[in-house]
Amino acid sequence: MPHNKTLVIPSPAKINLFLKVVGRRPDGYHDIITLLSRIGLFDTVVLAFDQPSISVNCSHPRVPEDRSNLAYQAASLFFEALSTHDGVAIFIDKVIPVAAGLGGGSSNAAAVLMGLNQYYGFPFKDGELLAMAVKVGADVPFFLFRHVAIARGIGNRLEVYEGLPPLSVLLVCPRFEVPTAWVYENLNLTLTNREKKFKIKRFDQDFPSVKSSFFNDLEQVTIGKFPEIKTIKETLLDLGAEIALMSGSGPSVFGLFKDAQQATKATHSITQRGRWKTFLVEFLLP
Repeated sequence: MPHNKTLVIPSPAKINLFLKVVGRRPDGYHDIITLLSRIGLFDTVVLAFDQPSISVNCSHPRVPEDRSNLAYQAASLFFEALSTHDGVAIFIDKVIPVAAGLGGGSSNAAAVLMGLNQYYGFPFKDGELLAMAVKVGADVPFFLFRHVAIARGIGNRLEVYEGLPPLSVLLVCPRFEVPTAWVYENLNLTLTNREKKFKIKRFDQDFPSVKSSFFNDLEQVTIGKFPEIKTIKETLLDLGAEIALMSGSGPSVFGLFKDAQQATKATHSITQRGRWKTFLVEFLLP
């Protein structure tokens, strides 16, 4: 057992480069196909050991600090699997916007699983940690996977995606939250249930035709209630983005830029308007 009583773990955001909803499942979840990449926007998760129980504190007032927090649930499952009654104090320094389609809560949970596994001397193999992650939430396994990935099922069946070029990612976040559950409840599946044999092209080989396959089936729902998302997309395209798309269930929108200087200019232009939060980041490629 290491003597260091705290661990600090970076906890990145993700974006969905496309998201197709295939259908509703009997368990209430939806089957999806999505292309996920981690991006260089991080929360910091600090684990303090030798605690009597599990506790969560977060720098953001809107994040729950009780058992409903995914990081809490991750720690609970880990200790249960380890058959121990140990405790850990989890502190989350929140930078990733909350309820923004960026997977912050799922990433925090994955960071807790990785940190605990490291601290206890790696008692669980990757497959065992992934099995725990699925129980916490659909996006959690992806953050343990640590590759750009095509995710199927509820997001838990992952395969490595090669060929994502190093583009600049300009993330634009409006100042409202969108609950994921609300988006899925309001989704009209007849509109989204397109052909299931969905061919995923390599980005770096055929960029023009890849652009046309970038869509997000959840946009129609979120934009219907929050037209500001459409405004952000149009703004990004006007400023030179190759692609502009809502991430996950929104409301965050990202623009992909081939030219880093153009991305920097676009960032200044949007930041000066003062209406939305912006983050200029890169893909986290393995």
